[in-house]
Amino acid sequence: MFIEQPPRIYRILFPGAIWRMPSKNKCVYLTFDDGPVPGITPWVLDLLNQYDIKATFFCVGDNVRKHPAIFQLILDQGHRVGNHTFNHIQGIRFRTKNYIDNIKKANGYIHSRLFRPPHGHMRLLQTLLLRKQYKIIMWDVVTRDYSPHMTPNGVFNVVKNYTRNGSIIVFHDSLKAETNMKEALPRSIEWLKREGYEFKLL
Repeated sequence: MFIEQPPRIYRILFPGAIWRMPSKNKCVYLTFDDGPVPGITPWVLDLLNQYDIKATFFCVGDNVRKHPAIFQLILDQGHRVGNHTFNHIQGIRFRTKNYIDNIKKANGYIHSRLFRPPHGHMRLLQTLLLRKQYKIIMWDVVTRDYSPHMTPNGVFNVVKNYTRNGSIIVFHDSLKAETNMKEALPRSIEWLKREGYEFKLL
């Protein structure tokens, strides 16, 4: 549970970050990290279009630089985008100035006030500085679709077992997650709809 749904003690390490959205209605917030990636992000967009769902894509700046047409497709289809650094780097492994500079570089391509740190790791000072300019979006449910130790059914079960009202759910439109995500995502959407969840944008 510590990974799939971080406990309160972990969440307080990132003051001001958003982990779950307050809502009186039964709803979830579907998000995708690490794209845009050819062949994968367009597949996700087609699936979301089939179900008339809008989502938020936290993009890696260098991927946007390399695949601007796919990034534009995300925007054209009415989805929201967020910053996921330029090189998918972890804040705890970099000096604060270098980390902030990497995020600024990504923002030159992404132009969003939403930010999600790769792997959810940042130093306290980085968090405090970033929240002055960005809305830091974490998650309530991370599917772990990227893990080679997970199966598509395991990913689907994470969604079933941990989703609750207001959950921010993370999938990945990446090569590492492709096999798990492509099977688990449509099953998850079908289950969420059957359970009466509405899909909302951050």
